[in-house]
Amino acid sequence: QVQLVESGGGLVQAGGSLRLSCAASGRTFSIYTMGWFRQAPGKEREFVADINWSGARTYYADSVKGRFTISRDNAKNTVYLQMNSLRPEDTAVYYCARGPRVYSPYDDRVAYDYWGQGTQVTVSS
Repeated sequence: QVQLVESGGGLVQAGGSLRLSCAASGRTFSIYTMGWFRQAPGKEREFVADINWSGARTYYADSVKGRFTISRDNAKNTVYLQMNSLRPEDTAVYYCARGPRVYSPYDDRVAYDYWGQGTQVTVSS
């Protein structure tokens, strides 16, 4: 059984930064694509970014490109989301998820099989 636990959310002013972490259980973390999604109140869960097993390939939603950076540390079984220049519209619950072994940009949540419980990010104007 795979468990994903997000942390690092909180309240920040517009223009500020946060770094989210997602700690994964299991010995095979390093061979899977990992992704971040977010869900704002009353909206569908949307793709934010994904990263391949080595960290060499990444893909971002247009709405966060240039402001967010996804990375991973396979020795720590952890994936990160560095969020800079935050905007009020970034307010949402952020989820990490495990994707397939073979990398491709996976912006559809159906490609992901395990999900964390989410961490709240609130950006005030």
